[in-house]
Amino acid sequence: MERLMKRLCEPWISSHYRYVCVFCLCTQIVWGLDQVTLLNPPQEPLPGHLLEVLYSCDEPATVQLDFIVSFDTGVTSTLLLRQWRCIPSDPKIRTLELNLPDWLVYQADGIVPDSQWVLSCFLLASVRYSGFDDSERSVAAQDVATLQPKPFFNRPVKRHLLCIAWSTQMLQLTEWFSKKQCPLEQETVHLLSLIYASTGESFGITKTLEPYSSELLEYLRVKAISFPWCMFSIWIFVTRHCQNNMCGVFHHIDSHNNYVTPTLFLTNSGQLHIQMNGESEESSAFLTPFKVPLSEWCQIDVILHGRMVTVSMVCMDNEQRRVHSMELMLTHSVVLDDTEGYFVIGGGRYIRGVEGYFGPLVYYRNRISPHSMSEAVLPDVIRTVNLTGWLQTCQAFRLEMTMKIRGYSFQAKQGTQSGKTCVDAFWEWMPKDGLPSESQCELWEATVPQRKQAAKLARLLAFQHGERRVSLAAVGRALYSLSLHKLSRASSTAVVSRILPLLLQAGCLADDRALHMSSVLYSTGLGVKKQPNKAWLLALLAAQKDDRLALLHLGHLHHQGLSRDPDLAYAYYANIAKQTTLDRHNPTPQQTFVEAVYLNNDEVLKLQTSEDHHLFQWLKLQARRGAAEAEQAIARMLFWGQQGVSPNIQEAVRHYERGAVQWEDPTSMYDYGVVLLEGQGVEKDIPKAVTFLKKAMEKGFVPAITALAWYYEQYEQDYKQAVQLWEQADLLKCPEAALNLGVVHSQGLYPGKAADQFMAYQYYLKSAERGHIRGAVHLADIWTTGIPGRVNRRPSDAVVWVKWAAEHNGYLGSILRKALDSYLKSDMVSSLLYYMMAAESGYAAAQFNVAYLCEQNGFDFLDPGFATNCMWRYYNLTIQSQNPDKYALIRMGDLLYEGQGDGQKDLLSAAEMYTLAALRNEPQGWYNLGLLAEEGFRLPLSILTDLGLSELYLADDTLLRSALYKRCRDTEDTDSALPCSLALFKVYLQSFQKDHSAAIKFFTAVAVVAAPMIFLIVLAVLRRPIRSLS
Repeated sequence: MERLMKRLCEPWISSHYRYVCVFCLCTQIVWGLDQVTLLNPPQEPLPGHLLEVLYSCDEPATVQLDFIVSFDTGVTSTLLLRQWRCIPSDPKIRTLELNLPDWLVYQADGIVPDSQWVLSCFLLASVRYSGFDDSERSVAAQDVATLQPKPFFNRPVKRHLLCIAWSTQMLQLTEWFSKKQCPLEQETVHLLSLIYASTGESFGITKTLEPYSSELLEYLRVKAISFPWCMFSIWIFVTRHCQNNMCGVFHHIDSHNNYVTPTLFLTNSGQLHIQMNGESEESSAFLTPFKVPLSEWCQIDVILHGRMVTVSMVCMDNEQRRVHSMELMLTHSVVLDDTEGYFVIGGGRYIRGVEGYFGPLVYYRNRISPHSMSEAVLPDVIRTVNLTGWLQTCQAFRLEMTMKIRGYSFQAKQGTQSGKTCVDAFWEWMPKDGLPSESQCELWEATVPQRKQAAKLARLLAFQHGERRVSLAAVGRALYSLSLHKLSRASSTAVVSRILPLLLQAGCLADDRALHMSSVLYSTGLGVKKQPNKAWLLALLAAQKDDRLALLHLGHLHHQGLSRDPDLAYAYYANIAKQTTLDRHNPTPQQTFVEAVYLNNDEVLKLQTSEDHHLFQWLKLQARRGAAEAEQAIARMLFWGQQGVSPNIQEAVRHYERGAVQWEDPTSMYDYGVVLLEGQGVEKDIPKAVTFLKKAMEKGFVPAITALAWYYEQYEQDYKQAVQLWEQADLLKCPEAALNLGVVHSQGLYPGKAADQFMAYQYYLKSAERGHIRGAVHLADIWTTGIPGRVNRRPSDAVVWVKWAAEHNGYLGSILRKALDSYLKSDMVSSLLYYMMAAESGYAAAQFNVAYLCEQNGFDFLDPGFATNCMWRYYNLTIQSQNPDKYALIRMGDLLYEGQGDGQKDLLSAAEMYTLAALRNEPQGWYNLGLLAEEGFRLPLSILTDLGLSELYLADDTLLRSALYKRCRDTEDTDSALPCSLALFKVYLQSFQKDHSAAIKFFTAVAVVAAPMIFLIVLAVLRRPIRSLS
């Protein structure tokens, strides 16, 4: 359905000419004398309220009192309370007792039934005439009174006056109690159910446990704190031995930030270091006699039974099992309070994690698993991903390429190869010289067709640079560049299936970008068959190598995807968020400022420029003429790589310097002072930096105050002066100042005050709310563990903040810039793929742009079926963001209206989408809601309540459409005024025809009868002879 406003802008006067004529001819107005008024309606549902109703009627009629209830499920129910006859006379007042349902007035007690959550309820009094069908047309007058429903536990308890039969009461109570179920207890806790890629840094998965709800279970748990009987089972895959003395596997931190039972570390020799704590600060630590092997999935079980500690390990290698075990009787009791503090899988605040992968981790709180180590099997999630299968195939390919590099390097050194592979030479010789079919290659030169390009590139690099300068990583980078080159020359997605093997080979040869791109292709099904498990495997491989986009991708997968786990999502997001804070202080040409450019915004697209673009040249001209804003804009573009300009920090510094020295612009003074202070693009010059920062502060530039405070802290160690300046800037709402005050309070550096984590938390919160990335990271770090007694743990909110911080990463900005540049060059295939890489990382603007490209499908580069599914998926993802684009809401509503595949329309969901757009003052949303009402769809009470039109729920359809089109007309969008006004005029004409159809027919009949006579009279007058004046 084409649902745009332009359909009413077409000529339509001819089709409505009859309405216009009737409107001009008719003058009769019919007035009604019927009325009904609720004189004293209650404000909330009350028992036995005496309600007074004023009513009158023009003819014998019925007065009806209804009660309408709307539930949170979207269901609306109408209950008939009273009916009585109305005889024409003067207005009368009737008093009646209001008997509302018990489930709305009283608490549920087994006899009074439970009810669903009530959103709204109101009384409706109406005067109705007989002789009509039971519809809204029989209503001559009505009055509505809204009642505010009480929450369940604020309602009174009903005193039952009559005793019901014992059997009936038992049946009611049995039915009531059968609905009550025991709460689910965490006796077997799956701390991790999926696979986590650990980079070996200080990031991991944080988990906490709550006490049992059952008093008996909680009593037994507390009693067993000093005599635990439990088991921890961990699956782990180590790719590299620990580079420090110890790396984190699984540890427990108490409220005093101490390691407590149990703590498992991996030493640099491969052994497990295990620590247990007892009472009176007693503790024991020991090493296992066995080592954790590399590149194998191993299950590690730690069993606590009083003072006895059993550690077992079984490793799987090609379905072969190797079991190791040890037992140790400690000299002191073991204390384990699993509700104290928090558990960490991998790295944490105080230790780096293991490099590798973590599989499912199960904690048996009050029992030991009955399965023995000899019965251990790989969990389904590990089998599905098949990490070992990839690594074995990849290892064979790497070995083959290593032999080829050595062989080609030797040939290049000897000068015995002309530059062609033996495979190419063999097939060229065959038709010409009739050589025998036996291969002319050395054994190491044989290449399967799928690896032909890799062999060519290895030969080329070997002949150009020699063995010393050729590595597997160099071949991988060359394969990735070749893939991008082929992609940029493609006119359809058919090329993807041809470049995917090259990307997989590049990823095997340590190019993490290729792994992530391959993951996105398998995840989206762009040009290849969609394979979610392969996509997840490739994303895990890239994320374990610390690829930023892969970390974002996995964070999004576990935050809003099918495999949701907020703690796991936080582990990935926190990693890239922390790197984002570091990347912004160390900008590189590979990073670009993240800009949310929507492809349907022509104004923003026109602002995209480059070093040779006329807009950039015009800004340079204005800057030379002394325009400080132009100088700032050019420097910002060059420093961060904004609006299509390539990053050039040295050139940006020169513009900062000119703005600071020649134009004495405080913003340029600050920027120039900061780069001098940090040595970015220029040699450090501390005295000169301080001079410019002081000048900027004297001109009232607030960030300069914070920069000077940082100087006093870092170079003068004058914390008193630094804190004074930060507090001054904090009063002026500076986010950087709030962050630094949080740091000094956290580390105990505030003069005269001890460390105060709660005070630091308050400053971090202010800094994050003011838009500071580091402030958001520190705030999320506190929310993921909490502060005992002061701040509760808020893992879901922590994920939101680190996601926001992570989405400012410059490497994400670089992908977005490549996507936009490809779009501006009409390279739709590359643009779509790059936007998909960002969209699969959860970036809302990229998700919108993917859906928009699929919708436009310029040059028909996409299969229609894929394009439709693409629109459904990515518009749906877009509307789930915090601030979705209004166009996405409208298009998602249109898709729901049209139906997917089977053609089943979802008008309710479509109306909800249009409502969200209308509430953001989008005229198309109001207009489409009017069209739905015009087509006979009854808008639910919940939607009308959101729109502020709840009083029109039972009103005539004409009044509702008029209100919707008026809202459409009165928006600030001037382009919508005409179509909305035409739609409103159409409603008025239809209403006029409906209300005065009898008069229209009468005047039409009179006109038809009188027209011939009038015509004859006029004709006779015209033909009458006229006497001459003479």
